[in-house]
Amino acid sequence: MATDKNRATAAAILPLVGGAENVTSIAHCMTRLRLGLADRSLVDDEALKALPAVMGVVEDDTYQIVLGPGTVARVTPEFEAMVAEGRPAEPAAPAEPTLTAEELAAQGASLRAARKAKNATPFKLFLRRIANIFVPLIPALIGCGIIAGINGLLVNLEWLPAITPALAAIASGFMALIAVFVGFNTAKEFGGTPILGGAVAAIIVYAGVANIEAFGQKLSPGQGGVLGALGAAVLATYIEKWCRRWVPEALDVLVTPTVTVLLSGLVTIFGLMFLAGEVSTGIGTAANWLLDNTGAFAGLVLGGLFLPLVMLGLHQALIPIHTTLIEQQGFTVLLPILAMAGAGQVGCAIAVYKRLRHNTSIRTTIKSALPAGFLGVGEPLIYGVSLPLGRPFVTACVGGAAGGAFIGFFSMIGDKVGSTAIGPSGWALFPLLDGNQGLGLTVAIYGGGLLVGYLVGFFTTYFFGFSKQMLVDLNADTTTHEQVVAASPATASGPTTPEAEPAKV
Repeated sequence: MATDKNRATAAAILPLVGGAENVTSIAHCMTRLRLGLADRSLVDDEALKALPAVMGVVEDDTYQIVLGPGTVARVTPEFEAMVAEGRPAEPAAPAEPTLTAEELAAQGASLRAARKAKNATPFKLFLRRIANIFVPLIPALIGCGIIAGINGLLVNLEWLPAITPALAAIASGFMALIAVFVGFNTAKEFGGTPILGGAVAAIIVYAGVANIEAFGQKLSPGQGGVLGALGAAVLATYIEKWCRRWVPEALDVLVTPTVTVLLSGLVTIFGLMFLAGEVSTGIGTAANWLLDNTGAFAGLVLGGLFLPLVMLGLHQALIPIHTTLIEQQGFTVLLPILAMAGAGQVGCAIAVYKRLRHNTSIRTTIKSALPAGFLGVGEPLIYGVSLPLGRPFVTACVGGAAGGAFIGFFSMIGDKVGSTAIGPSGWALFPLLDGNQGLGLTVAIYGGGLLVGYLVGFFTTYFFGFSKQMLVDLNADTTTHEQVVAASPATASGPTTPEAEPAKV
């Protein structure tokens, strides 16, 4: 049974991360189980990677175990239950570590520490907070986006006219109130009372604001969108914290929420809604101008640089931009271009598979990770194949750049391709596609971009991804993945810098 399988996966993971008492926090995103650990040295990385359900592990501010979409959402509750059960007892002994070269282990530990320190900059920590606000909204964006796509298809075909209005309401309800959810999550993330953040953000979507003037203009419901909601909730959080410090305890329950909602509400109505509205409009205008006037070049740059942005954790800055575009236009024109990075990665992996005919270890990794790669889950191929090898990572980026340029070119001649939600990529993005032309043309352009990314990623990797010495060192029968990584010249330059918000490529 599926439940037994998920519980077995959780049971296999728990002792390998040091047991229940070593786990200080548990969360998950689209593909990863994210754990806070008391003692990192108790984790057996290699044994975890060897588990059939584990696609890879990544160390950042949390220890992240890549399980894949769907699986992680089912394994996490089982893991949480086991941790809760196991905490009173002695932690399970970690499994005996797999033997590795001493020098490689020491080097890995040093590089992990350096990478973690490098990632803990104030800017990146701020981006992680932004991601923590928007990532929980992704399942609803995906579900409503797919329903919107189905409804659009039914309307175009003039099928089920009695049902399509209901589907439109189901698809649009969440987006109509997304500002409230952003406000709730923002207050929660910044240490305030979540419901107060939601209450202030709800002002933005309240129909009655149409009767209010600010900066000489009538406000409109929804003006400022998610950016206004984010700013309003942050302001409410700081006002609430100030009240908690100065309001007497006996009056706190009455005064603090009243002052918080009143002051932040007034600032939102007479300032933030107008200002955030201007910023949101500017984002939409800039994105459209960029693709209308420099489409192929913009697509090349965005598609080529997205994987490095992911490695640096900077891709999280795009999440509010995607959400703003979806809120304004019904779809984000940026995501299909960025998804081409995953296509280049897939083409690269196939080329590596062909070039390293005798390296059973890395070929096994590729065979197991390719299906997920086609569906837009890129971590196993990135962390298990291209990045440790070095040059193939660069050629994968070239493939992404070519696919991005292909889609950008069509946008430049007036055929925009967009996504009604964020999160999925690769083939999984097909149900969410939308654009300013017919669905058939939109699907064809996106599919053509994927094909270009696959082919360019494959051929650039096949012909330029390996030096002669790399082929000699790597094209041998290896029994462990560590031998593959140790033989690669990229190992000395350090391992990957992991992403902190689920970004699927």
